[in-house]
Amino acid sequence: MTNLVSTAWLAQHLHAPDIVILDASWHLPAAKRDAKAEFRASHIPGARFFDIDALSDRASSLPHMLPPPAQFASGVKKLGVGDGKKVICYDSAGLFSAARCWWMFKVFGHDDVAVLDGGLPKWLRENLPVEDGEPAPPQERHFTPRFHASMVRGIGDVAKGLQSGLVQVADARSGTRFRGEEAEPRAGVRPGHMPGARNVHYASLLAADGTLKPQAELAKTFASSGIDLEKPVITSCGSGVTAAILTLALTELGTRDHALYDGSWTEWGASEQPVVTG
Repeated sequence: MTNLVSTAWLAQHLHAPDIVILDASWHLPAAKRDAKAEFRASHIPGARFFDIDALSDRASSLPHMLPPPAQFASGVKKLGVGDGKKVICYDSAGLFSAARCWWMFKVFGHDDVAVLDGGLPKWLRENLPVEDGEPAPPQERHFTPRFHASMVRGIGDVAKGLQSGLVQVADARSGTRFRGEEAEPRAGVRPGHMPGARNVHYASLLAADGTLKPQAELAKTFASSGIDLEKPVITSCGSGVTAAILTLALTELGTRDHALYDGSWTEWGASEQPVVTG
């Protein structure tokens, strides 16, 4: 399955029995928005709500870290996702948190997953159908998690990679956050970036309609930010959500050696690791 599907494709396959549609909307705490309430008010017909925070490692003090495989399997089974099902993820921003949902399924070995290109905003602009209310509980399916450790990096891996100079870090945060010109949204997290990291703001990979840019433009954006696609890349952001947009773009480009730093800046900025600004 491709990593992206169009609104036209989903409209055509909306009632296909082998498809599960997941609304993976998530907002930064400062936005003071309730993604679940917004889902109940309006969602793509048949969609279920994928709660990024609920489906995370409860033992970690960091926000929405990857859960253990058994917890992920248990959570998605309740959403009707099982082996042999096609998963389509979308969000209410266009392309923001849906990529995190897509990446989580990939990490746990479910390759039949795609992001709705342009998300709910594009769907609404095209006057495609929506419904409200709480969806009926789906039939639980059997889901087999197969954890791909190569897709995830921890703080030690990142530190070692940067020190060796063999690994590039692509930071998806805004330029002002990357340079340390604005305070971080979470308490106790220093502003700035990792020494040697490159800034690839996730928004620079998106077209005006919220879809992912064509491959030639994606490649150009990474190159202009100083990322060599022939060398290993670790994607990072504030808390591991928008880093997945970079991961999605790298996957679309066929880049082989890349992984996502799950703890991202929330972990690094609060640690004793070096931080630079400017």
